[in-house]
Amino acid sequence: MRRSDIVLLDGAVGTSLWEKTNDKVAVWRYNIENPAIVTELAGEYVDAGAQIILANTFGANRYAVGKTDYSVQTIVSEGVRLAKEAVRGRAKVALAVGPLPILLEPYGDLTEEDAYAAFDEQISAGVAQKPDVIVLQTFMDADMMRIAGQAAAKHNLPIFSMLTFTEVGKTIMGHSVEYFVDAMKEIPLAAIGMNCSLGPDKAIPVIGSFRQFTDLPLAFKPNAGKPILQDGEQKVEYDIETFVEDCIPALDCDVTYIGGCCGSNAAYIRALGKRIFGQ
Repeated sequence: MRRSDIVLLDGAVGTSLWEKTNDKVAVWRYNIENPAIVTELAGEYVDAGAQIILANTFGANRYAVGKTDYSVQTIVSEGVRLAKEAVRGRAKVALAVGPLPILLEPYGDLTEEDAYAAFDEQISAGVAQKPDVIVLQTFMDADMMRIAGQAAAKHNLPIFSMLTFTEVGKTIMGHSVEYFVDAMKEIPLAAIGMNCSLGPDKAIPVIGSFRQFTDLPLAFKPNAGKPILQDGEQKVEYDIETFVEDCIPALDCDVTYIGGCCGSNAAYIRALGKRIFGQ
């Protein structure tokens, strides 16, 4: 993989918006209640060099939004619209879709039919605003990811699929990389990979195992780490320099798409881009 072929993704949306507000509400509410910080963050990522920007739509499904006075249609369509407004054609906009907050049967009460209906509602609302990509991310259940992929596939947009793994290379549902790849084999993916949960150094062995099971382009968005209290200040586990250096070995794993997840912000993405492209 030539470095000129690498695509720089953005960093965290949720933790970055919380950092701006000190108010840990469901961040999709900001699409209505504080849209200025949503466009501000998206603009910061574009200025940092990110080539694909996530809309603030992660988690905006009927099981979460339905507990409020808002509708999925309003929250999701505004999320994509705000991202496009901020980007102004300088980068691609991705509709971000996360897992549902209920486990599938037999571990929980959610049927596959109900899961599909929820994903279809969220994805259709976002696609109406014409995003460039659909990103399914931070799932812990490959079977739920498959259902989301089925709902996304009917829209004929590029689909990225990123599962969240533990250090042993399995999700908390016990799903391996091989199981994940097999679960998604009927979905026309543009990229597959992992995000969240692990810092880059701990995630490298996991992303490095994907090539045993798939020839698809790989996507990698590790965490900057959990918040820690140091000298009376809240910091993340990985500072910018450490995060960037620990991400670089992913390029030897044939990763095409690379960015950050929880704890990372525009400064992390800017530094990562400079390290990769030498700009």
